[in-house]
Order: sequence, then structure tokens, then C-alpha cells
Amino acid sequence: MQLLDVVILLLVAFVPSLIYLVWIRNTERFSREPWGRLVKVFAFGATISVLVAIVAELLLMSLYTSNIERVYELFGKNPNLGTLVLACVIAPLVEEFAKAMGVFRVGKRMTEIEDGIVYGAAAGLGFAATENLLYEFDALVTGGATAFLATAIVRIFSSALLHASASSVFGLGIARKALQGRGWGKYYLGAAAMHSAFNLFASFGIVMQSRLGDAAELIGFVAAFAIAITAIRLVRAKIRSLERSESRHGA
Repeated sequence: MQLLDVVILLLVAFVPSLIYLVWIRNTERFSREPWGRLVKVFAFGATISVLVAIVAELLLMSLYTSNIERVYELFGKNPNLGTLVLACVIAPLVEEFAKAMGVFRVGKRMTEIEDGIVYGAAAGLGFAATENLLYEFDALVTGGATAFLATAIVRIFSSALLHASASSVFGLGIARKALQGRGWGKYYLGAAAMHSAFNLFASFGIVMQSRLGDAAELIGFVAAFAIAITAIRLVRAKIRSLERSESRHGA
């Protein structure tokens, strides 16, 4: 692989996530989060959170696999069961907490509830950038330029937005804990549930291929894309709503 290939991979993986971060940050009209702190959370999500998630998922999948015969007995033998458990249970729970680690680090510096949403998005987008880099690299090596381009387009407009949105939900909970003393547990579970639903539809083509043929992949992609777009719109609407509410109370 040449240097130009590496540069292109890095740009395609990271630039869209950084553009999304600017877009989400600018949803706030006043008291926007400082770039230095946001970039640190983004970088934490892109490095430490990814490493923590990989190690934890490998350990949990190892434990699951060691008991897979019992699971098969309960649910019937299904070659896709392991994929579904990883995608819809283990990955959402592990990754949402791993991404939130970066948000917890800035919890004491939050001054508004919507701060948690923006920092959550930063952590999620950093995580998404590195994850996209890994998937896009694999697509380029195994399938060539066409596979790389297709993977990049799909992930930029689906997975990146999902990671930002789900992490924003958990970030909202962290902000409420820091500023109002509320618990963040339900926000963590809500983020994991969003992530799980997205992964379920993203895996739909694999699971339903034998029954629906090529249509299964299209159905799954459209549903996953709809979840990602709807979620990011709701996140931005929540930022605006919180800002308006605080403006009224402060007036």
C-alpha cells in the first residue's frame, strides 16, 4: 500500500466525522463548547475507546462462545446466532460505555445540559472515524477501490451518524448527572438500544439472505439508514430545545 492510499484512507475516515462534529456543535447558537476540549474527547473516542471496546468484545465473545452449545439448545441451531449476539447485544453495551469514558472525563466542566449531547457526539464521531478506517481498509484490501468506495459511502451516512446519536443520548445522561444529580443508567441503556436496533437491521441481509435473497440487504440498509438519520435529527432538535428552555429561564 502506497503513502497516497494511506492518506486517502485517513481523510475519508476522519474528515466526514469532523464535519459532522462542526455541524452538531454549531446547532448551539450560544455558549458553544471549546474546540480544544471537543477535539480531546474526539481523540479519546478514536483511540482509547476503540481499544477498550475491542478488548472487552473479544473477552465477552470468548465467554459467550465457550457456552454456545447451551445457547444453541435454547434457541435452535443457527449459524448467524453468534453474529447477532455480538452485533446486537455485546457490541452496543460495550461500545456505548467505552465511548462515554471520554465524556465522563469532562463531566465536571459542563455548564449546560446540552453540553453532554455535544461531547457525546464528539466521542461517538471519534469512535466512528477509527471504526470506519478499519472497515474501509479491509474493503480496499479485499475488494479493491469499488468496495472501498461503497463501504465508505454507506458508513459515512449511516454508522457515523448512529455513533454520534447514540453517544449523545448517553452524554445527555452524564450531563444530567453532573448538573442535576440524576442517574445516567437509563440513558446508557437507551443508547445501547438505539445501537442494537441499528445493528440488527444492518445485519438483516446476513440473517435473512436465505429467505429474502438480495432484497434482505436492501431492506436492512434502508431501515438502518432511517434510524441513523432520524436519530441525528432528534439529537439536534433536543439541543435546540434545551437551549431555548435555558434562555427562557435565564431571561
